[in-house]
Amino acid sequence: MKNYTQVYVKNSFEAAETYCKAFGAEITREFKNEDNTAYEHCELSVNGEGFLALAEAKNPCDIDVVHKNKWETMTFNVFEMGTEEAVYNAFQVLSDGGVIIEPIGELPWSKCCATIIDKYGVCWWISI
Repeated sequence: MKNYTQVYVKNSFEAAETYCKAFGAEITREFKNEDNTAYEHCELSVNGEGFLALAEAKNPCDIDVVHKNKWETMTFNVFEMGTEEAVYNAFQVLSDGGVIIEPIGELPWSKCCATIIDKYGVCWWISI
């Protein structure tokens, strides 16, 4: 059985590109809507393993409100990223237009981690 998460976002094409850049992912399956302006469903993989699915939100949330209130409705934990460089890269990509909840730092269980709500309203905890 496989299990990975699907997010619903506004600007799904841009979001897929952002997540590929942040995590070294690739689009492995995609279904676009009738007018080719958004994803009905898109799957991303890292090293051949399913990582994340996404689709265009039919009723997207107000991202400005999410950022202003720093709402962490659900957090995706991406851990064991391998290197500090990988965490710094993901941090840079995800924080562009987003809100930093916890900057890159050290915790008792991780020497390099951070929490960000990206510009699509998705909250990420990234670490090595």
